[in-house]
Amino acid sequence: MAAAASGRPPRRGSWLTLAASIGAPLALGQVMGIWSLPDVAEWYPKLDKPSWTPPVWMFGPIWATLYTAMGYAAHRVWQAGAGQSVLGLYAVQLALNLAWQPLFFKSHDLRTAAIDITALLAVLVPTVRQFYKYDVLAGRLMVPYILFSCFAAALTYRIRSLNGPHVE
Repeated sequence: MAAAASGRPPRRGSWLTLAASIGAPLALGQVMGIWSLPDVAEWYPKLDKPSWTPPVWMFGPIWATLYTAMGYAAHRVWQAGAGQSVLGLYAVQLALNLAWQPLFFKSHDLRTAAIDITALLAVLVPTVRQFYKYDVLAGRLMVPYILFSCFAAALTYRIRSLNGPHVE
């Protein structure tokens, strides 16, 4: 399947490329989480939130799991011969994912956070489609991420509607 999708032979991966593929999103997500922690602890509890909002402690383990799966999926499509266009989509969606946290928690800009997560979903859907073309397991590994991103988008939109576009 990989040769048909890319026209190239599969690449050989190493433990180092696998570690980098998983470690980069995990480390970047952790940096954003630590940077946002004061606002998560002090500002976020003051917001009006819907009854279906998960407890704050759940987000760290969920995102760690999702970042691990998406990093492994990216490694698999790279091994399958995916080129710059597919990996570029992956990089753009990761950048949009990482931008959401400071927009929401640091800037308290719920409007821009909602725009960002909408853009994330707009890039994530074609990313997942491309991953499926190169490696079915890689595509499947991205499904929980896209589902949770849809949930996070709904939560963002609802919190924005309850609190306004910018909350101090």
